[in-house]
Amino acid sequence: MKCKKALQTATDPVERLRLACLARGASGIKGLARTFKIMDDDENRSLDKREFAKGLHDYGLVEFSNAQIDELFKIFDKDGSGAIDFDEFLIRLRPAMSQNRRNLIYQAFRKLDKTGDGVVTIEDLKGVYSASKHPKYLSGEWTEDQVLRQFLDSFDSDDKDGKITQEEFENYYTGITKEEFENYYAGVSASIDNDAYFDLMMRTAYKL
Repeated sequence: MKCKKALQTATDPVERLRLACLARGASGIKGLARTFKIMDDDENRSLDKREFAKGLHDYGLVEFSNAQIDELFKIFDKDGSGAIDFDEFLIRLRPAMSQNRRNLIYQAFRKLDKTGDGVVTIEDLKGVYSASKHPKYLSGEWTEDQVLRQFLDSFDSDDKDGKITQEEFENYYTGITKEEFENYYAGVSASIDNDAYFDLMMRTAYKL
């Protein structure tokens, strides 16, 4: 709600894009990042103007006119090459965070990533993230793997149909990368003004 209100008066193009993403919730920037990543067929970690405009449209950010999209693209295309570096784009779009908050996020990710391969999977979560208190596990509706899958999906894209088929479950989401984890918590951080509360939240959630 705070971001929606700020969006009404914001004039800086980058700040408007940031607020438009955060107005979709803590996963807003992460969701846009995944939309762009899906479009990056050649995996060169860059976006041309057509891909950039289509990505914003596909993610539902329809409040930006063609002229505003052109202006945004020029801002991010600092060298005038006709392409935006994907990593630089995300770094600039993320809300500012103190180094203390970043350190907590990295500490939590390292604890989850038991294998140290840079990706958190269901196997990593076992023994670290407890499913035993989840209501659907207690009721017998979900198995431990389904509870862990639901946790992973909170970092995945927002465009879900609310159903998991047997095939989808067998070919489950491969895991959370450090980038996705940071994108998600950058959104969470933006909604929490108090550093002490953010610190307590992270330490309690991940037993840091």
